[in-house]
Amino acid sequence: MATSSAAVKPPSSYELMGIRIQKIINSPTAQKARSALIYQLPGESADDWAQLLEEIAENDNVTLAWRDDGGIQIFWVVPVED
Repeated sequence: MATSSAAVKPPSSYELMGIRIQKIINSPTAQKARSALIYQLPGESADDWAQLLEEIAENDNVTLAWRDDGGIQIFWVVPVED
């Protein structure tokens, strides 16, 4: 029987942040409101944060709004199928 010597690579800081934000966006409350409020946590890379926001903003039907308290409000519209 062959064994794999490949080590499991732990998730990067960017991947961990993405998982955290994905959970917020996919929560039942956010899905019902089609809106989520996210914050950069202390210790999260500013470069990772900027990349994540850029990738979110690239999606059609998504709007980002910067709040005075440092949060980012994400709004989205689900297109109606013909």
